[in-house]
Amino acid sequence: MACEDFKKTKSPSQLAIKANKIYSEYIKTEAPREVNIDCKTRELISRKVSQPTAECFDHAQELIVCLMARDSFPRFMRSEHYKELVKKQQENGQKRWLSF
Repeated sequence: MACEDFKKTKSPSQLAIKANKIYSEYIKTEAPREVNIDCKTRELISRKVSQPTAECFDHAQELIVCLMARDSFPRFMRSEHYKELVKKQQENGQKRWLSF
């Protein structure tokens, strides 16, 4: 969501501010919400942040979406938490919006 908001930013000064915030929050090593990306991508973004463009986080986004599709989402679909949510929805006679 932060990257999508970042892409909509028109002002170069705001772009720089948001790029640094995203980098500090998600990209840099040991960031508070560090995302799982390879060191090559991390270094590339590190260089791009000094003169950010709306596309400077695109590769990282692609990597994360792929990782989520292959790993996080399937694990969630198999989790007890998800299964309990589906069961509750079915018991309440609600649409199966939670099952894919």
